[in-house]
Amino acid sequence: MDLFSSLKSFFKTDSTTIDNNVFRLHYKATSTVLVAFSILVTARQYIGDPIDCVPNSNIPPNLLDTFCWVHSTFSVPSSWNKEVGVAVPYPGVDNSVDHKDRKYHAYYQWVCFVLFLQAILFYIPRYFWKVCEGSRMKNLILGLNTPCLDKEVKDKSKKLLVDYIIANLHNHNVYFTSYVFCEVMNFVNVIGQIYLIDTFLDGEFTKYGLKVIQFTGWEGAFRYDPMIHVFPRVTKCLFYVYGTGGSVEKKDTMCILPINIINEKIYIFIWFWFIILAVLSALVLVYRLVLVFWPNSRFMVTTCRARLVKHDHLRLVLSRASLGDWFILDMLSKNVDSMYYKEIIVDLADRLDGKGRHGNLQSLIVQ
Repeated sequence: MDLFSSLKSFFKTDSTTIDNNVFRLHYKATSTVLVAFSILVTARQYIGDPIDCVPNSNIPPNLLDTFCWVHSTFSVPSSWNKEVGVAVPYPGVDNSVDHKDRKYHAYYQWVCFVLFLQAILFYIPRYFWKVCEGSRMKNLILGLNTPCLDKEVKDKSKKLLVDYIIANLHNHNVYFTSYVFCEVMNFVNVIGQIYLIDTFLDGEFTKYGLKVIQFTGWEGAFRYDPMIHVFPRVTKCLFYVYGTGGSVEKKDTMCILPINIINEKIYIFIWFWFIILAVLSALVLVYRLVLVFWPNSRFMVTTCRARLVKHDHLRLVLSRASLGDWFILDMLSKNVDSMYYKEIIVDLADRLDGKGRHGNLQSLIVQ
């Protein structure tokens, strides 16, 4: 808990809601998890040294460990399916003289940095939305999110809010468009990060979770852990030194990578989490399309959120409001007390109805 205590600021609840739950899963939950994973893989007091190589004669152990960590280790792919304990000591570990095919594992050195970079990328849409939003919703609430409010203060705040909405009717489409753009950014980001990790892990990530699921269903006698392809726990390393006669000698050693026990669990979780997040983000975009092209859906959404509002008043308000105006009203329903929100809709309906009758009277006079 001491290790992750610095992340508690991520879990602070905002006094004003300016997004939805799926949006918060991106910048709050996912960013926090990725930063926590980045910290975890650097915590040597919990997992020990990230690499331990079998000592060789005349080579200091620390020197060998540092060299193999910096220059990366490798596996022999043709030996992954050989019988352990008979043909090979560990899958992918074989005589490198007889096998020229080698797969180098250099990415584990960069896991903590890549995870931190991913956390930043997940926060970018949130930052962009906060800049576009400009604390508008916080300024519009005017204390109406408090259930107990003095009547004079309540009436004054309610009048200011209604006056603002009437004066800026049909001027909130950019506000709505900016929010939808950030939701698109969230979806593009999570899909892009799946392919980013796939490139980072040498093409092994996109099917990583499926292979793990298949592995859990295999019979014990035939189990073959697919995670060792991505995060092998035992690898090989070549170290060259001068021999006693001045010739170059090759030292072939095995290295244990305890850090990969953590890495494989991290990326199993990330695979499933990113898939779930991508599906939820896609559903949100479908939801936005429905709201854009089916106006009646806006009425249905608002009635579910603000149950105290009379349907006649709400229909009248939404019939005069644009998509951006509805979005402002929807955000207000998340932040304003339900009783105050009902009164705001009533006042808006009265003002808009009066405006509509006035407009009809003028048109009759002109005719």
